[in-house]
Amino acid sequence: MPDQALPDIPVPFGWPKNVKSAVLHVVSLAHYAITCARGWAANSINARVRLSSDNNRLNQDNQLLREEIRIKDARIAKLEPRRRPHYPATERMAILELKAARGWSLAQAAKAFLVEDDTIGTWLKRIDEDGSSALAQLREPVNKFPDFVRYIVQRLKTVCPTLGKVKIAQILARAGLHLGITTVGRMLKAKDKKAPPSKPDSTVTAEDSKPSERVVTAKRPNHVWHVDLTAVPLGGFWVPWLPFALPQRWPFCWWLAVAVDHFSRRVMGVAVFRKPPDCQQVVAFLAKTIRQAGTPPKYLICDKGTQFWCKRFKRWCKRRKIRPRFGAVGQYGSIAIIERFIRTLKDEGLRRILVPLNHRKMRAEADAIIAWYNTCRPHTALGGRTPEERYGRVASACRRPRWEPKPNWPSDSSCASPQVKARGKQGVNLQLVVDFHQGRQHLPVITLKQVA
Repeated sequence: MPDQALPDIPVPFGWPKNVKSAVLHVVSLAHYAITCARGWAANSINARVRLSSDNNRLNQDNQLLREEIRIKDARIAKLEPRRRPHYPATERMAILELKAARGWSLAQAAKAFLVEDDTIGTWLKRIDEDGSSALAQLREPVNKFPDFVRYIVQRLKTVCPTLGKVKIAQILARAGLHLGITTVGRMLKAKDKKAPPSKPDSTVTAEDSKPSERVVTAKRPNHVWHVDLTAVPLGGFWVPWLPFALPQRWPFCWWLAVAVDHFSRRVMGVAVFRKPPDCQQVVAFLAKTIRQAGTPPKYLICDKGTQFWCKRFKRWCKRRKIRPRFGAVGQYGSIAIIERFIRTLKDEGLRRILVPLNHRKMRAEADAIIAWYNTCRPHTALGGRTPEERYGRVASACRRPRWEPKPNWPSDSSCASPQVKARGKQGVNLQLVVDFHQGRQHLPVITLKQVA
């Protein structure tokens, strides 16, 4: 009854001391159970069950992002309005664009960005101002090149934030616009904050610095291959109970096996597993990759994992007339080629999507990333060529005639490396066209189009 007093329930002794850790345990257990349930639903034969699983996962991710924003906004809200940092002119324009896209009122926009209603109203009244003192401005930089060239460089950095100035220069060169690396750096106004390379330790002995006599150098395609395994978590592995980690297997992570050609850096094959594969599964993956390539490698470089450091794997290599080479434990650069590819696979591919729980979808995502890596992404170690161009020994797109946006630049003058002739007349206007490989927003394909 509402008028009756509820009985008091005594709290267990020591409850205030352990309640916070109990909350973490409950949340982690809930994450564990939900992930297992979603893993079952993602592979269901019922399409509605799979759709419901994906919808539930997206909704949870949306709620977690909202919680992150709330925590950050709460910290800024503690500052007095006059002491908060001001939005720059370009960010004011971005806020007004977002207000129009979301259909917000002045009060809703002001609440979202922790400003006053009159502030948003003032920005709208002065939206048509021009010049460097305008209250709201578009991102329109200026340099010796025409304005649109610098805009293209900055826009490309915005669309693909992981690209550095070297990679941007190589991508634009493949599209026909040759810019120097330092020119791109000035356009981006990016300061290199990396620490200078450390000097070698003078205490290193001559014996330690002596190169290994078993070093293998690739001289042609399919001469030297690298193979390795890596885990791709679907979220995170940490939990507050012992041993402080979730099991490294599906539905908490996928295991990928990849093979890379040393000479061209081309990815020869990939396989997806639910748990760490054994030697038999790795051998089957390599055999399939060799059939697709049409020829086995002469050398196969890998680490000393249990899948490779065993008699069965060595016997298989001997039957195939493959010489296995194992990277030295703790030696820098022994398997650096494939480790660098795995970093690209994760940083530019899998960490930018919601990793699927379904095996078929995960394999499709991995295949799409590898196809984009082989055919569209320039490689710095290859001088801006793609692995597919190096593997097939075809001419690089960087060697095609270039666009010349500077109207008064002499036609016989040199350009940024590589040196190629200009196509058409000088002073062309260009537009950045960003497509996406197989419609995936994290795999950009950059081209330039001439406009009037």
